[in-house]
Amino acid sequence: MEAATAATFLAAGGASLFMAWAIGAGSSGSTPFAPAVGANAISVMRAGFFVGILGLLGATLQGANVTEAVGRDLVVGTTLSPVAAIVALSIAAGLVAFGVFTGYPIATAFTVTGAVVGAGLAMGGGPAWAKYYEIVAVWTMTPFVGGGIAYGTAKLLRRESVPDGVATPALAALVGAILANVEFVLLGPPGVAQSLAGTVSAGTPGRIAVTVAVATAVAGAMGLDMRNDTSAGQRHFLLALGGLVAFSAGGSQVGLALGPLLPLFDTAGIAIPLIALLFGGGLGLLAGSWTAAPRMIKAIALDYSSLGPRRSIAALIPSFAIAQTAILLGVPISFNEIIVSAVIGAGAAAGTGGVSGRKMGYTVLAWVASLLGAGVLSFGLYTGVTALL
Repeated sequence: MEAATAATFLAAGGASLFMAWAIGAGSSGSTPFAPAVGANAISVMRAGFFVGILGLLGATLQGANVTEAVGRDLVVGTTLSPVAAIVALSIAAGLVAFGVFTGYPIATAFTVTGAVVGAGLAMGGGPAWAKYYEIVAVWTMTPFVGGGIAYGTAKLLRRESVPDGVATPALAALVGAILANVEFVLLGPPGVAQSLAGTVSAGTPGRIAVTVAVATAVAGAMGLDMRNDTSAGQRHFLLALGGLVAFSAGGSQVGLALGPLLPLFDTAGIAIPLIALLFGGGLGLLAGSWTAAPRMIKAIALDYSSLGPRRSIAALIPSFAIAQTAILLGVPISFNEIIVSAVIGAGAAAGTGGVSGRKMGYTVLAWVASLLGAGVLSFGLYTGVTALL
């Protein structure tokens, strides 16, 4: 490999690792366990430790779809050059890191998408309108769907006519049904992800039977746990949900750091197994989660809403479902947006969520500004750098 090519890959890899660290410190590291921390089910430092491990596993086993989408589907008619990839990753990572250190959750997916699109358009590429429509639809629906489901679930759990010993196992059954249909790369043939239900049976009736069996088993285990100690059972369910969301965060967010690298390997003709690349990105997430996530965990858990176990469960269930839907579709999505909207919906169910309107106003403004700002900065920086070169 020539020295110039090696230097280019070193710079791009460094920018990608910094982006992975920033994501691990921010969206994927801070948001999954934030409701559990807010409900005093786990400490901030333990949450940071476990979210790092689970994020690494999720990145390795579920990160392929979003990585491919970010790397190859956001701009048509051109492929990101090494300079464009470095510019996009540097701009996005800088903005996300700014959010980490200031305490405001910058929407990572907004930032990376804007940066990649800005650099691609500066190269002369065209907008990928079909993909944009899909992305915008998911982004727009997330606050309403996530917040609405969280609100309804919290209301259900607060009803005195529905005992906790019935409501919580029923919700656990729903989570088990989703989990049975989540796709993992280890369950499918080489290069193909497949769900547990799909692995056991190729036909629809068989998949339904497997889904029902898993849901029933999860509900039964949850019911048994609740009979022994209702409070402990709810806490265990909450922690399990936090783990599932952390795993999903790794699968969704790692593509934001690795996607821009794919065109570089294509251009150079270097073949690296995608799963190895995903594992490397997952290590970057792990480092961010262990070194800087606790600050943001505290900000999300305490600044937006004071949640108990029921409302925390209500917030994490739609978060898990939305995250897995985005992974399946290959849509980059912000976990800050998912969790914050779900937390607000769950808090509103009690009428005493303690949500700071000023804080939320700044957060929404940061989301919009991160998308537009990253695109403009990336476009301008790439144009300036290529003019100098």
